[in-house]
This record gives sequence, structure tokens and C-alpha cells, in this order.
Amino acid sequence: MKNSIYSSFDLNKSLGQFQEKVTKLLELTNISEWDGRVFKEREEKIREFALTLAGECTALLLHKLSKSEEFLDKAMQETQGWWQTNTQKHGCKKRQILTIGNVEVNLKLPYVVERPTQTYQLLDFYHAASHLQDFADAAFSTKDERQKWFKKARKTLKKGQALGLMRNMDEFISGATGERLKILVRERNYILKAYRRRLLKYNEVASQKLPLGSGAIESLIRQVVNLRMKGNSKFWLKDHAEIMLHLRCQWIAKTWDNFCDSIFNSFIKSRTA
Repeated sequence: MKNSIYSSFDLNKSLGQFQEKVTKLLELTNISEWDGRVFKEREEKIREFALTLAGECTALLLHKLSKSEEFLDKAMQETQGWWQTNTQKHGCKKRQILTIGNVEVNLKLPYVVERPTQTYQLLDFYHAASHLQDFADAAFSTKDERQKWFKKARKTLKKGQALGLMRNMDEFISGATGERLKILVRERNYILKAYRRRLLKYNEVASQKLPLGSGAIESLIRQVVNLRMKGNSKFWLKDHAEIMLHLRCQWIAKTWDNFCDSIFNSFIKSRTA
């Protein structure tokens, strides 16, 4: 294979060299010795020099584009979602590109990495609200008082003010006795346990425009588990079922290609003891 030609990024120099080489090939000397072989050799040389010139021009174009911030921003926008939609610009790396005519160009191009994502563990808001309703039913004797307190408590919880809500619940507990006291303590403790596990960050989740309920998860369970795993005459061993569920999650999450690549790469990379 012919060695690569490193681009000079100098169009005038490339044109001058092309003109000089082709001019010599166009000279009609020793016509008496010409035959089809001589003509073919010169034609191939002209094609070779023309391809090299085209490669130099292509390399120069790539070089100019790599220096254009406007073009790089446009390229980032157009290609950002090919593999991961959640990506960000991370820096630049040197890349070697071989153009037509075997012309090699070294460019400094930006690259992207996956933007770190934040996950949340959350108690279903509507499930938590049902416990507030049970607390209100035990704390008040009239329907209007129950609904008034419940609506206010629900809004307080949704704003992420769970600590203030529990202090208010403690005020009712301090004056209760008997079975009523047991119910109030039970419902307060349910909210307290979720608070200690940091499962009541509804204001943070809402600010990210994420759902507060578990409906999406329940729907996903139907898609991932029920539609694939359950059916007439289907029986699963535990280990096999877990493997299938893992594969199913990769498919539903649209990460199947990356998952397969990770498996193939694990066989290629050498293992260390």
C-alpha cells in the first residue's frame, strides 16, 4: 500500500505541485516511441496527481470546518442523539483522517460523553396521600374538618415540607388517647419512615418534570414482565427468569446495541488475574 501523504493545508502549494507534475506529463517527447502502454502510464499518473489534489482540497476543507465553532456546534446538535440523547461536550481529541488520494490529515475534533444522570427514589405521592387521609379521618370528627386538613397537608407534602407536616401531626397525637392514638401514631410513623429514607422529595422531582406516582413503573412492569414472562403453559426457573428480565429491560430501554457491544468487548479484552 502506498504511504500516506500528509496534507500541507496550503492550496497554492498543492496547485503548484499539481501543475508542475501534470505539465511534464503533457509534454509530447519521443513520439516515435509512444504506444498504448505509454499513454496508459501517463493517464494513470494524471489520475493519481488529480486524486492527490482532490485529497489536499478535502483535507483543507476538513481543517477549516474543524476550526469553525459554528459548524462544530451544528455538528454536535445533529449527532447528539445517535447513541445517547443525554450527552455533553467533554473536550477535544486528535483524529487522523485519510481522504481520497491517500492524503492524511490530523484534526483536533470535539467529542461528547454521556451526561451523568440523577436518579430519585420516591414514595408514590398518592399512596402517601392516602395515609394522610387516614390520619385526618382519625384526627377529626367532621367531614369538613377532615377535608380541610387533608388538602392543606397534601399541598405541604407536595412542596417538600414533610418535617413541618409531621410536627403538625405530632400536635394531634399529643392530645389523643386509646384506639385513635394508635391510628394517628401509625400513620405519622409511616410518613416519618419515608422521610428518614429520603423518599418524600416531591418538590425536587416535580421541578425535574418527573412523575410523582408509580403509574409509569406499573405500566413498565406490565410491558417488561407480564407480556413476556406470563402466559399459558409458561414455567420459569428463577435464574432463567432473571436473565430474561434483564434482557427485556435492555430492549425496552433501547440500549440493546450497547448491551451487546459490552458483552462482545468483554470477550475481546484480556482478563487480568
